Amino acid sequence: MLRSLALSAFVFLGSCQTMPTQGLAHDVYFELVDASPTARQRLVDSCYDKLAPIPGIRFFAAGDRDEGLSRPVNDQAFHVGLHVYFVDRAAHDAYQDDPRHLSFIEDNRGNWKSVRVFDAVFSR
Repeated sequence: MLRSLALSAFVFLGSCQTMPTQGLAHDVYFELVDASPTARQRLVDSCYDKLAPIPGIRFFAAGDRDEGLSRPVNDQAFHVGLHVYFVDRAAHDAYQDDPRHLSFIEDNRGNWKSVRVFDAVFSR
């Protein structure tokens, strides 16, 4: 119950966030061996539990692929997407070595069929 309330508060507060105008976008797409709804939710929960609290994050979101979006341009070769916007490259680099990130990898990689990472610097 407490976890549900905390997640609801995060979603509500997150909807009030403005998108950052500069920093580094780190987008990760996971294709899973076991892609059941339970396994997908387990990975999403792990993203929020282990990764979201890491310092230097401006925006954070993780979720299941929307299977209803199936236009020819939609890449459907993933099950869970992770989107992390960092304040700068230094925050990204610190995140990569953070023990919570390393623990996240260790706890979840056994169910990863493939992982694709897209990093982009943005400034507007």
